[in-house]
Amino acid sequence: MVRFASGRLSPQEAFVPTDEEWKQKLSPMQYAVLRQGHTERAFTGEHWNRKDDGTYVCAGCGAELFTSADKYDSGCGWPSYTRAIVDGRITEHADTSHGMVRTEVRCARCGGHLGHLFDDGPEPTGMRYCINSASLGFRKASS
Repeated sequence: MVRFASGRLSPQEAFVPTDEEWKQKLSPMQYAVLRQGHTERAFTGEHWNRKDDGTYVCAGCGAELFTSADKYDSGCGWPSYTRAIVDGRITEHADTSHGMVRTEVRCARCGGHLGHLFDDGPEPTGMRYCINSASLGFRKASS
């Protein structure tokens, strides 16, 4: 697997299934979130209250995105993180839907919608990656 020095995935690592392949791979909720940009209801997702040590990965392509060390309870009802696992794993995009200006975040490898980024998080970054549980898988840390 080739990585750029910044941690970004190389173009050879792009993951671009057809829409039909996405529908076969993902649950209806995962498809709605990752491929159509929907949002699951707060306090309903599998990971919003998870306390286990491990790594959160993209449910679409398996790219490692966040660690439990950077997860915190923001009270918003979605998993929240202060930073991505490494620079370049997540891309940022302007989102002006719903009469607001927000920063949408997507998986850099497959382009899947993850959630949004806000500047109201705790130190050390001051950022809050507010992420849909449906867009994530979890790999528990080895003991």
